[in-house]
Amino acid sequence: MAALLATISDVADELGRLFASNGHELAVVGGRVRDIFLRRFEGDLDLATDAPPERVLQITSGWADAAWQVGIAFGTVGMRKGDTVLEITTYRSEQYLRHSRKPDVRYGTSLIDDLGRRDFTVNAMAVTLPRHELVDPFGGLADLRNKVLRTPGKPEDSFGDDPLRMLRAARFVAALGLVPVPGLRAAMTDLAPRLEIVSAERICAELERLLLAGRPGGPSAGISLLVETGVAEHFLPEVPKLQLEVDEHHRHKDVYRHSLTVLDRAIGLEERYGLRQDLRLRLAALLHDIGKPGTRTPLPGGRVAFHHHDMVGAKLARSRLKRLRFPGDVIADVARLIELHLRFHGFGTGEWTDSAVRRYVTDAGPLLTRLHALTRADCTTRNKAKAARLDRTYDELERRISALAEQEELASIRPDLDGNEIMALLHIRPGPLVGRAYAHLRELRLEHGPLGRDRAVHELLRWAEAAGVGGTGEPPAEG
Repeated sequence: MAALLATISDVADELGRLFASNGHELAVVGGRVRDIFLRRFEGDLDLATDAPPERVLQITSGWADAAWQVGIAFGTVGMRKGDTVLEITTYRSEQYLRHSRKPDVRYGTSLIDDLGRRDFTVNAMAVTLPRHELVDPFGGLADLRNKVLRTPGKPEDSFGDDPLRMLRAARFVAALGLVPVPGLRAAMTDLAPRLEIVSAERICAELERLLLAGRPGGPSAGISLLVETGVAEHFLPEVPKLQLEVDEHHRHKDVYRHSLTVLDRAIGLEERYGLRQDLRLRLAALLHDIGKPGTRTPLPGGRVAFHHHDMVGAKLARSRLKRLRFPGDVIADVARLIELHLRFHGFGTGEWTDSAVRRYVTDAGPLLTRLHALTRADCTTRNKAKAARLDRTYDELERRISALAEQEELASIRPDLDGNEIMALLHIRPGPLVGRAYAHLRELRLEHGPLGRDRAVHELLRWAEAAGVGGTGEPPAEG
């Protein structure tokens, strides 16, 4: 323990001596202490003190290279010393009023009381500075060793003070493999509706951190906790709703379990495709089938179909992620992956024409590697022969893509004539007609590959004649 605690930075020790000489306490708190025992030594330093924020600014004036007061209303002062970034927060308690999204913050004078208001025991440890004494009044180190997730006090009080802690519980299940005690799960179930007072931005940040957990099987375990306790109903209801559907091939107990399997498999494929903790892929894997409940169609023999669930699911994902305040580019990419996740199965059993390959690559665009991972992850049949056949078919598709890419610029397929050439040849001004002509030539390019300028001109003029575009560049009058 002494060796691990000695890894705390020299800058923090220097600051601890400065606070002590001014008659105040200073301690490293929270996740940084937990991570020391997990042998993780990166990240900024979170410190706690009995000094109020104004006094913190006085003590560090002339010592810190820079300071900022963005969080001072909540008792936090940020600063930088050399390359070290620190946040110093006055001992405090936080409580959310019944219908408020902002906590009521009150300052305190006791380190143990400050630790007692923290979310979980594994985060309720501190190391005093500069003496490096461990303060662990709630048994956080033992819980970390035993993989137990508990709150310092009653879980009802903890989640009542800040309902976002229910999502944090799932994140620690995902990231650290901690097992919630029964009382914690029960409190999550009872207090799940309280999550509705938490801002979408905070929920989005926690969900992102959960999904990006690096522990194998971690993200799906975290999602499972949220679904089983009913918490997911209040911010991501499309996922628990998947439990009501059995997939069309009867491969899984429900579509929900299938979706978690796809999430696990997609994460396992990230390294193969040069991806690392890829949020877009993981969101698409989790949400790829959320269009199924709304598109369920009974078939003879007790079977069901989910026609167009890819398009419906993309629309639902776009709406939900927008409500959760995900960035627009992430939303667009996730929705597009969901739209495309069945495209591979629409090309038969592997007789891929050059045209089909071009369209697949062009439609995927910069999402192609993610689409590869998502499509492979979605092939979860228990039939080993069928699984092997699908795998070989996708191997062949990727081989065809590579071979064709050597001959053509698949990543940026464009017609053989650009807009300026189209306007000059047809004597037309900029407008929708140019776009129609361009789209026609692009379709020919996708279907037949590079045409060459002479053939492209011939095809353009033939299209213009059929469309009634004369030398003036104007379409014929209607009627």
